[in-house]
Amino acid sequence: MKCGLVMPERVMAKPTEQTEKGQRLSPAPVALVMAAGKGTRMQSDLPKVVHEVAGRPMVCHVVEACLAAGCARVVAIVGYKQELVREALAGFGDRVGFAVQAEQLGTGHAVQCAAEALAGLGAETPILVLAGDGPLIRAETLSALLRLHRGAADGRGADATLATSVIEDPTGYGRIVRGADGRFAAIIEQKNASPEQLHICEVNPSYYCFRLGALQEALAKVERDAVSGEYYITDVPTILLKSGGCVEVIDAVPAEDVLSINTLEQLAEVDRILRGRLAEVEGVSR
Repeated sequence: MKCGLVMPERVMAKPTEQTEKGQRLSPAPVALVMAAGKGTRMQSDLPKVVHEVAGRPMVCHVVEACLAAGCARVVAIVGYKQELVREALAGFGDRVGFAVQAEQLGTGHAVQCAAEALAGLGAETPILVLAGDGPLIRAETLSALLRLHRGAADGRGADATLATSVIEDPTGYGRIVRGADGRFAAIIEQKNASPEQLHICEVNPSYYCFRLGALQEALAKVERDAVSGEYYITDVPTILLKSGGCVEVIDAVPAEDVLSINTLEQLAEVDRILRGRLAEVEGVSR
């Protein structure tokens, strides 16, 4: 697997730790934002994440949400025409670092490419893993995800926590399968879902939070997909569950926020929604 060098230097956690009542001290979270893809259906040579939404590259909205939710730093995982992604994020200064995924071998591989960037962090550090092409993400959703992650297991914290969404048409999304007790059991991609599982409307919009130590252990066990040849981050929660880890799920993502951007038409729709939100906020603040 080809992974590039990290620039700039390793992420260092803030010296102050965050805590909430009844929970153990927890280091400030760090976010990994996947931004290496091209986006072949966008009819453009630009990296997908630098296409503008509401007047800014879409990845900027994701980074802003992470920082607003309390992340000490964000690591953007770049690849295709990475210089354009770096330029788009330059305004964030040293709050954003970079890792390079020289060869796109899946989401699990992307996170592995950020290993050096996370080397200075403690095993208990919460690591958010998010897609850079989801500009409708909200800071309050990430805050809810982090609260559950820290408060799970009687305040000891979860090994992995997923924020999910319930939508009317789940076509194309990975389904969240729960056990008889209502707890997380697995993420099943649509192509692998049974007829019964295809009727599940709770989906995986790719909002993850992991305890760093657990993430590192599980990534070492992720196997290459026999069909695609890629490594998937969606395998990690199930690996942790099978090894006795604590995996939590929270239905916290508004259905509107799950909208995909794979075409110019979808880009225009998301742009309209986000501009409407921003106009509403501006109107309230006046």
